[in-house]
Amino acid sequence: MTTEKYYWKNKTLAEMNDQEWELLCDSCGYCCLVKLEDEDDNAIYTTNVACRLLDTQTCRCMDYVERQTRVSACLVLRPDKPELFNLLPETCAYRCLNEGRELPAWHPLLSGESNSVSKAGVAVCSYAVSEEFIHPDQLQDHIIHRLR
Repeated sequence: MTTEKYYWKNKTLAEMNDQEWELLCDSCGYCCLVKLEDEDDNAIYTTNVACRLLDTQTCRCMDYVERQTRVSACLVLRPDKPELFNLLPETCAYRCLNEGRELPAWHPLLSGESNSVSKAGVAVCSYAVSEEFIHPDQLQDHIIHRLR
C-alpha cells in the first residue's frame, strides 16, 4: 500500500496501517533501553543499558519480528497503549503525534535521510551498552533519566 507523503498529519495513530505506523519510528533506540521501576513510589528510571537484541552499531533490533518472544519486557508500542508513549523521549514521533505536536525537523520522514537521527544526536547507540555486558545487580549504576 502506498503511503501519502504527510500521512501523519491527516490520520490519527489508530487510523494508520502497519506500514505507516512502522515508518514513524526514527530508530533512535530509546525504547530498547532497560527501564527500572521503583517499587516504593512507582518511579520509572531509564538506564543506558540496551536490550540484548539492539545492535548498538545500527540502532536496529536484530530480531524485530520475534522480539516479543525473545524478550518478555520488550516495549511494544501500539495506538491502544498510549500510556507507553510516556516512557519515550519527547522527540519520539509516537509521543509527539499522540500529544498533538509536530515531528522534529530531523525526523527521517521530514529530512529524507535515515541517518538524520544520529546527526541530531538523538540515537542511543552513541552511549548504550548491551545488557549482555551488565550484571542485573549493576543496572542501578546505569540510570541516566527519571521518567516519573
